[in-house]
Amino acid sequence: MPILSFSSRQIDLITGEKNMTIRKLWKKPLRVGDRLHCYWNLVSKERQKVFEAEVTRVDIIKFKDLIKDDKIAREDGFKDAKELKMEFKRIYGEIDDETEFQVIKFKRLPVEEWEGEKIDQKAMVIQKADILFDLGKYKESKTCYNAALKLDPENVYILNRLADNLTRLGKFQKAIEYYDKALKLEPENEYIWNNRAITLLNAGDIKGALDSNKKALKINPKDPLILYWHGIILEVMGKKEEALKYYDKTIQVDDKNVGAWNAKGDLLSELGRKEEAIESYENALKFALEDDESATLWNRKGNALLELGEFKEALKCYEKALELEPENDVFWSNRGVALLELNLFEEALESFNRALRINPKNEDAKILKEECLENL
Repeated sequence: MPILSFSSRQIDLITGEKNMTIRKLWKKPLRVGDRLHCYWNLVSKERQKVFEAEVTRVDIIKFKDLIKDDKIAREDGFKDAKELKMEFKRIYGEIDDETEFQVIKFKRLPVEEWEGEKIDQKAMVIQKADILFDLGKYKESKTCYNAALKLDPENVYILNRLADNLTRLGKFQKAIEYYDKALKLEPENEYIWNNRAITLLNAGDIKGALDSNKKALKINPKDPLILYWHGIILEVMGKKEEALKYYDKTIQVDDKNVGAWNAKGDLLSELGRKEEAIESYENALKFALEDDESATLWNRKGNALLELGEFKEALKCYEKALELEPENDVFWSNRGVALLELNLFEEALESFNRALRINPKNEDAKILKEECLENL
């Protein structure tokens, strides 16, 4: 059962705008009519299949010819063949002129024709958008949020996330428009009011930011995030002592809030209260280091590195996660994916077997194990 995984560079494949991809020739080459099971980088705990497809054409091309063909490179999402060459060398390591690649064309199959589990398309698109957003790939996540919004134009979560996304891209006025649309649907949503305040602050509208944050604070006066941003806005306004009080209020509600401890330290330092500032920084560092020892965070870091094609570094992260949680089948499965991408099939097989011993119902590990066996 051939499996394809896609990264954020291939967002047009995820959204269905393109139907071609290039992969290194496998031990068992693809043939016309083969069924493809296509996933988004194979690492999320809530992972859902992106789509199933049928191969309609396969062309075998040598690397020396591939790197001269700008048209094929652009079809696969690259600027030109030169960029393709650099990326493929980074992903695959040593490639010589005679290394063969498959140019795979396919047609997506309707959900009712899938062999495997069906999906909630809107949920899938939102999930992919959220992953891209968390990775800082805002142009790609914007594409996905827009696609999700077409499926559900009055979804408050999507409207808010799209506005957050536009803020990251510096499109503040457009972001405000989407926050306002969301607030028409949920006028008592304090988090959207606060997000709106952050965007206005970034746009230089300090008064507007304070007004929006006050509305959020009125709805939920004990939320640490809203308290923290109230402090930030007051500090920008030059009201330093008042800002300090709000950082303290934030810490009273959430004493492990790294951002509040750090902001308090910066402000105390600016006010000449060095010893208190050092104490704040020490707390910020202590709680930040506690987070770093989280197996889940190591796994997430591995996922992000895998998404970027940094397979060796991703492997190190999964192994760190497994040191902390050696019986986590998802971490073992993710480790196997990294090894699979490095063409270390025997070691990958061991990882998938370990995952299945821990959790025989791990469907990802079952599918990936089959992929390994086909390449041994």
